[in-house]
Amino acid sequence: MTTTQSDITEARTANPVLRVPPASPAAAAAHFAASLAFHADVSDVRAALAAGGDPGFVVVDSRSTESWDQGHIPGAVHLPTALIPEQAEELLDRSVPVVTYCWGPGCNGATRAALALAQLGFQVKEMLGGFEYWAREGFPYDTWQGRTTRDADPLTAPVDADDCGC
Repeated sequence: MTTTQSDITEARTANPVLRVPPASPAAAAAHFAASLAFHADVSDVRAALAAGGDPGFVVVDSRSTESWDQGHIPGAVHLPTALIPEQAEELLDRSVPVVTYCWGPGCNGATRAALALAQLGFQVKEMLGGFEYWAREGFPYDTWQGRTTRDADPLTAPVDADDCGC
């Protein structure tokens, strides 16, 4: 049986994944390169911070004080999004890239913080997964009571390895 262009078109319209055809390889490469310029994931941020020395960026927690007290990344700067216009200049060095985070993927607070910082002239990336995935991957975090960790969630982090292999 010979597959015709009509068969391919019919399969694509019937298939919800291919209903909108994939971008060209060049367009896809440009999109994904741009995405990496705007985002970092929790595993990469953790690896850079755990390597010791200056990671070359500062982490900013853009959540409320109550959220910060419940848990935050060790060494992060607490700068709620609403205070960025008045406090960013005194808390951050414009020559050092900033990585913002908020609660998790269901929250756009880190995106809003990144936008506010970029509008002030800071280089900025958003940490995908936010504090939720930091904790779910079993990374240490500070609370008002001190440093703690949780067991890694096997749905988000490998159980028997330090690296997910991504």
